[in-house]
Amino acid sequence: MTWWCSASTEPWSWGFRAYPGIWVLMTALIVGYVAIWRRHRPQTLTAADRRKPLWFGLGMAVLWGATDWPLGTLGAGYLASAHMVQYMLYTLVAGPLLLLGTPEWVARPVVTRLRLEGVLRIAAKPLVAGVVFNLILLGTHAPFTVDTFRASQFGSFTLDMLWIGSGLLLWLPLLGPLPEHVHPSPAVRCIYLFLASGALPMVPGGIITFSSFPLYATYELAPRVHDISATTDQQAAGILMKIGNIPIVWGYIFVTFVRWATTDRQASATTARQQRSTPEPLARH
Repeated sequence: MTWWCSASTEPWSWGFRAYPGIWVLMTALIVGYVAIWRRHRPQTLTAADRRKPLWFGLGMAVLWGATDWPLGTLGAGYLASAHMVQYMLYTLVAGPLLLLGTPEWVARPVVTRLRLEGVLRIAAKPLVAGVVFNLILLGTHAPFTVDTFRASQFGSFTLDMLWIGSGLLLWLPLLGPLPEHVHPSPAVRCIYLFLASGALPMVPGGIITFSSFPLYATYELAPRVHDISATTDQQAAGILMKIGNIPIVWGYIFVTFVRWATTDRQASATTARQQRSTPEPLARH
């Protein structure tokens, strides 16, 4: 039985393909989230908490869509560009949405029960998260890794799980559900995201884009999809890695700086009001 997307020698068609393993895993994640929410939900929810299920639902929709047919099938064994779209969705869309959708009172019991406090404390450091994220990026996009892992269901599953994990890790210092793991400085957060997911991925992206020959045998020898050549497909994948992150990265930076400036203005206005309302001490005679 084909339970996970992997490379195939069958000609591409838009006929539906079933992957029960994906359905079981995604359903388990949703059921687990709902169960923990109901068990640990406080009686009074804030407005932000009420939005958490929406964020989580959107994250799961992106995650499921990137993993299952047709994108998962195309990315696993037909198109390098589809493979890259999967990676971008996992790391830049599903990752932050899932973290935004996880309240502190859902995450903390899980972290405590699994005794992950120490691991997360180290992993949430921007330097550590950025280095590990890019090591996973380089390792999972090396030709040997892609050609070896995409050939089997278990190998393809492993790649997908590494990407999902690296996406959560990338955003942990920025949007983590536990406040102690979010870096307090807006400037540091913006610089970190720009370097980790904006600047550094441009190097392997450039190599993939400007390579004079196909790097991945999996996609070079795959049945062609709508007559897209292996070279054109690889160039599209490289361009996606180079610039596909721009809307997310710069969108986050813009929102962060706007909020930072708004907070500073409010703090300055509050200080000014306090100074005006404080009576001056009586002069001594």
